Order: sequence, then C-alpha cells, then structure tokens
Amino acid sequence: MDQPLQISSPIGLIAAGGVLPFAVADSLIARRIDPVFFALRGVCDPVEVARFRHHWISIGQLGRLANLLRAEHCRDLVFIGALVRPALSEIRLDWKTLRAMPSVLKAFRGGDDHLLSSVGRILEKDGFRMVGIKDVAPGLLMPSGCLTRAAPNDDANADIAKGREVLRALSPFDIGQATIVIDGHVLGVEDIEGTDGLLARVARLRGEGRIRAKAGRGVLVKAPKSGQDLRFDLPTLGARTIEGAAAAQLAGIAVIAGNTLVAEPQAMVEAADKAGLFVVGLPA
Repeated sequence: MDQPLQISSPIGLIAAGGVLPFAVADSLIARRIDPVFFALRGVCDPVEVARFRHHWISIGQLGRLANLLRAEHCRDLVFIGALVRPALSEIRLDWKTLRAMPSVLKAFRGGDDHLLSSVGRILEKDGFRMVGIKDVAPGLLMPSGCLTRAAPNDDANADIAKGREVLRALSPFDIGQATIVIDGHVLGVEDIEGTDGLLARVARLRGEGRIRAKAGRGVLVKAPKSGQDLRFDLPTLGARTIEGAAAAQLAGIAVIAGNTLVAEPQAMVEAADKAGLFVVGLPA
C-alpha cells in the first residue's frame, strides 16, 4: 500500500475559479498545513481569497510565480479550480515564460490536462514539486457507492456502462471527461463548454422535443482520461452539476470514486435528493 505523501508547509495553491480552491485551503488548515494562494487575476474569487495569505498573478507570469513561491518558502504546489483555456494573445508573458516558449507552444497544442502538466513540468525543473488533491485534501474525493436516496436501476446501470465505454474510447483524443447516455444512446460528450454546457445542451434538446425518452431517464457519466496525470484537472462534481442534471431531466450522475472532486458534498447530496437524482461513485 502506498504511503501518504508528506506535504510541506506552507503549500502553494495556484488558484483558478470556483469554490474548490477554498475548500482545499480549509481542509489543509484543518490538517495544520498553511496554504498560500497564488490567485489567477480575473479568475479567482477576490472576496474569498482575501481570507488567506495571497498574491495575485496573471496567466503567463511563470517568473513572477517562481519568485513569489521562493519568497513564501513554498516547495509543494497544487493547481486547483476552474480555468477556461486562454488564447495565447491573452497571456502576459514575462522573461521566464518567453524562455520557455517552445514548451508553452507545444503545451497549447494538447488538451487541458496536457497544458497543465506541461506547466507543472516547467515549475518542477525549478525545484518545486507538483502534488495532487489526493495528497493535500483526500476528504474532498468522491467515495464509493450511492450517496443519495435514489439509486440506479438496471436501465441506468446499462447507460453507465455505455458511458464508461465511450469515455475510454475517447481518452486518446483528449476531448473531455463527461458524456450523457439515455437508453443506450449517446446524447453528447463534454467539449470546450465543460460539463455545465453539456447538460445545458441536453436540456435545450429536451425543451425542443428532440429527445424522445421520458423525463427521469439517462445518466451523466464522468471519468478521468486514461493515462491522465491525476495531479491535474480531475473531474469535479457539485451542486451546480446537480442543477444541470435536473434541468436535463436525467435519472442521475455516475463518477469515479477516488478520482472525482466534490467541493460541497452535503449541499450536493441535499440538492440531488430534492431533485430525485441518484449520485453514485463507481470503482476505478
């Protein structure tokens, strides 16, 4: 059995959008590990980040980031939060980033996981260590089994199996981490709009009468890509996902236990029970 990674304190949180960075920080503090935020300007929540020791950085400022990390004595780092891939023209380049441009350009030709892991490798060459949510906040990972009053029936289990097959087949193409299957039919896969966009698309198709299946059928399935570096860009589940699944009139949601982040588990389960949805953690 693998020994838990020893995390140094303070730890640097390279924080993007959403509530997850702050849930991770609170989890670290409970373990007596001090978080220092390196908040992405225009992305990270300025009100929430004010609760913590923090610095603002712009996307592309690798040199400034490295200098701040050393000044704060942060050896261990974690990427956390939602980030829409920026255009190259939106990146504010400093000298360190300019020197690493061949690696940066190569990273932009891959998917989001490839981009984050490439940036991580650049930082690791400077002596920092990239760690994952499994190492810093294991309590935020989806447990195994059904968390809700509702549970998947045989039809839903068949849709879940089909969804996992679809995601396995798409993994080499680095497209997305989610799909929706209704009565064995693949309604869509996650693209640049993310899971929320996928759910909104299916809700719109329902509203237009283009989906024949009755309400309360179909499953959103989420899973990391095969061979993905699990320190970066894990699938995420929260109350907002539940709202989208309810609007799409699905039966429930299935994700991979231990490899999916849940920022606010109690709120998520309460929202799912209220909507009559199941939420289930699948074996890896």
